[in-house]
Amino acid sequence: MADMSEETTTFDAAAYTALGTARERVSLPVDVFDGTINMPVMHQVVKAYLANQRQGTASTKTRGLVVGGNQKPWKQKGTGRARQGSTRAPNWPGGGTVFGPHGDRNYSEDVPRKVKALARRSAFNARATEGAIMIIDAFNYTEPRTKAIKALVERLGVGEQKVLILTDGVKQPVHMSGRNLPNVHVLPYSDASAYHVLWSDVVLIEGTAIGHTLAPVAEKDAAPAKKKAAAAKTAAPKSAPKAKAAAKQKAAPEAAATTDKKPAAKKSAKKKGE
Repeated sequence: MADMSEETTTFDAAAYTALGTARERVSLPVDVFDGTINMPVMHQVVKAYLANQRQGTASTKTRGLVVGGNQKPWKQKGTGRARQGSTRAPNWPGGGTVFGPHGDRNYSEDVPRKVKALARRSAFNARATEGAIMIIDAFNYTEPRTKAIKALVERLGVGEQKVLILTDGVKQPVHMSGRNLPNVHVLPYSDASAYHVLWSDVVLIEGTAIGHTLAPVAEKDAAPAKKKAAAAKTAAPKSAPKAKAAAKQKAAPEAAATTDKKPAAKKSAKKKGE
């Protein structure tokens, strides 16, 4: 008999340190990144997720709930106008609303657990196919560091894109570091839904969240280099005043020579006039 076993697709992703230094590529786990992309299921789950965000508290007033309008605007006959019984009728400005919402609608949709899992797996595979999955070895933040997250995103070249950072469990310092950046969203890896993955353009996953424990790499922060560059910029303007002073000294004799020549020219002109 022919072999009917399905071929599984394997993916690998670029790995980086928390400072953005490139490392060796790592393979992604097959239990999630198996190449399955089910578009209808992703559409169903994302639609249900957005519907569940709706409060359903929108409410309008009927003609019986609007204040005023108890008096008949004009008499029934003799005016030549259409008969009216209240200024709060739906055909009047400021009147009640017909068939409007009353704040009692439930927009929530139930999706089976296995369907959610399939949509989540499909979303991860879609990003892996695009090459939009990156692995970060570890986020060992002991305190919030928004500058560090911003520097990492910019160094990876995705500063202008929507970035989803998935950590290994709940890491409050990392969450607080990214919450002030409008294009960065931080979540635990287990809490990421299909909507979150599809919302992002790039997904940064902590290595330990998918079973990769990468050895630490010795590297230095790029902050000292910036200080040297700043020192060079501050030292450069100091040479400018010296150059200006030298130019003034050279220009002074020339100016004196021109002032000496002007009286002589005037004297010669007077002699010619006499």
